[in-house]
Amino acid sequence: MDLTQIAMQSIETDDILFEILNASAELKKALSGGIYVQGERPDNSGTSNVNIHVPDKKERICRTEQFKANRERIRELTDIVLSVLKSANITGLTIRVSTETIIKEPGINEHYNNLRVEWNIQRTN
Repeated sequence: MDLTQIAMQSIETDDILFEILNASAELKKALSGGIYVQGERPDNSGTSNVNIHVPDKKERICRTEQFKANRERIRELTDIVLSVLKSANITGLTIRVSTETIIKEPGINEHYNNLRVEWNIQRTN
């Protein structure tokens, strides 16, 4: 894909990110859910977010069952997503994951890894 000749708005990067992730057979096979585009973000923000949701696992700690982040599954899926993003080769567009943050989803037994994806759009026109 060559984007250097297109007058692309940065809002289109969410669609590109979706296409990159959705095209990965390895990622789709590893997921029990799906890959979705959520809403729109402001033009020229130059960032996107990938949220990898994973149900918590039950653990017995000091004789009490508790729900804890399934860190192994989060790590497994994050590794696949990062590999897919690093292998994407789009002329005129650079992708960089700037931060990763594991967050507890309030009200349910689930954590997610929030990946902040930064874009550098290079135009030749």
